[in-house]
Amino acid sequence: MKAIMVMFDTLNRRMLPPYGCDWVHAPNFQRLAERTVTFANSYVGSMPCMPARRELHTGRYNFLHRSWGPLEPFDDSMPEILKKNGIHTHLSSDHQHYWEDGGCTYHTRYSTWEISRGQEGDPWKADLRPFDIPEHLGGRPGAWDRQDWVNRRRMTREEDQPQSVTFANGLEFIRTNHAQDNWFLHIETFDPHEPFFTQKEYQDLYPHEYSGPLFDWPDYNKVKETPEQVQHLRYMYAALLSMCDRNLGKVLDLMDEYDMWKDTLLIVNTDHGFLLGEHDWWAKCVQPFYNEVAHTPLFIWDPRIGTHGVHRQSLVQTIDLAPTLLDFFGVSLPVDMQGVPLRDVLESDTPVREGALFGLHGAHVNITDGRYVYMRAPANGDNTPLYNYTLMPTHMRAMFSVEELRRAEMRAPFSFTKGCPVMKIPGKAWVSRAPFETLLFDLQNDPGQQHPIQDQAVEARMTELMISLMRANDAPLEQYLRLGLIHTKERIS
Repeated sequence: MKAIMVMFDTLNRRMLPPYGCDWVHAPNFQRLAERTVTFANSYVGSMPCMPARRELHTGRYNFLHRSWGPLEPFDDSMPEILKKNGIHTHLSSDHQHYWEDGGCTYHTRYSTWEISRGQEGDPWKADLRPFDIPEHLGGRPGAWDRQDWVNRRRMTREEDQPQSVTFANGLEFIRTNHAQDNWFLHIETFDPHEPFFTQKEYQDLYPHEYSGPLFDWPDYNKVKETPEQVQHLRYMYAALLSMCDRNLGKVLDLMDEYDMWKDTLLIVNTDHGFLLGEHDWWAKCVQPFYNEVAHTPLFIWDPRIGTHGVHRQSLVQTIDLAPTLLDFFGVSLPVDMQGVPLRDVLESDTPVREGALFGLHGAHVNITDGRYVYMRAPANGDNTPLYNYTLMPTHMRAMFSVEELRRAEMRAPFSFTKGCPVMKIPGKAWVSRAPFETLLFDLQNDPGQQHPIQDQAVEARMTELMISLMRANDAPLEQYLRLGLIHTKERIS
């Protein structure tokens, strides 16, 4: 048995033809949907990039216990479990966060791995010579923005872009090993993550009038740009998505050429979506997690079942992917995994959960049952108490500071830390540019989440469901205090 996962970063469900989009050029995603099961109710769990990848490895939520960071010593890693059970695991990626302090323990869990450099502001090539950066909107201030332009100057051809190199490496693995057995290939590209930089060939698929400065990298903030600039950025995203579509097609071509559909599991997924001006916001992480971010595309082909060309309505999440892969290879699931193998959903749309938690450490805690989305805000203005629990005190691009660690103390083990006590370090939320507000949406009557509702009975039910899932995750007590759930303390403890 063999398995391939093609993972995109920031892939918007609403812009894919299998989910109803009629203007984005993505024929291979439509082709994919004809060969797989398309999931209608797939949701994120822990946000953003590395928290989502921790779920991909461990099959459990992590955003209630810590923010961005490496895999922990006590974590169960799906690729490593497969490796220990005789399954060769290989990662081909250009996701720059793997090579930072905050992602440093992920890629080494695979049997073999390879990288391509240059995405976003990746500190890749050194060019200290002065040069003029083109007039542009957005980007990131200072050295990061300059580094991105250094990188772009090395990508004059499509084959030079990190996405192209990543897929070329993955295709090489398939060509070399298609006749062998017992392997898992993880092809993961940072695209279509911002900046939405691609070649003119793909931009020409979306002709439109635009005479403003270059704009392919929005700020994580409220929309301040003109309607013409907003529409232009959407076309730039679509152009990069079309490049992703072409490379996806190359994977499908090899599966056809080598008749791999008979014995190869295929998963095509993402970590989250991205706001492109909807709700008057750009990006993610600094506003409520509307469905444009939280409601994700997911496609799976399982040769044991053979179901394809259909949609499944059951509620699923990122935490289900690790159990699905382990189950496919006949490997027992660790007791700490909370996700569920999706075989029964694929076969008969059998539900695997009543509700799905999702969120960002120190922000809203959200829950959906597929009909409603409930966003529970912090109960007080200073968003406290809040702590990180970790044995790997590392942020995105740097380790915890000495000042942070001076305030650390040891805390007794959680149920999932294998008996290991952990460091309890005072934490802080991501900078939130939107005021925290508890929100309830009825997706059936308001799929665009434009009109929050007031319904005490629904809110009470969703709150109870949230509490039960937080308890199952062994959430620390202060999360209930932070969210104003202190009236449930006796039942929680």
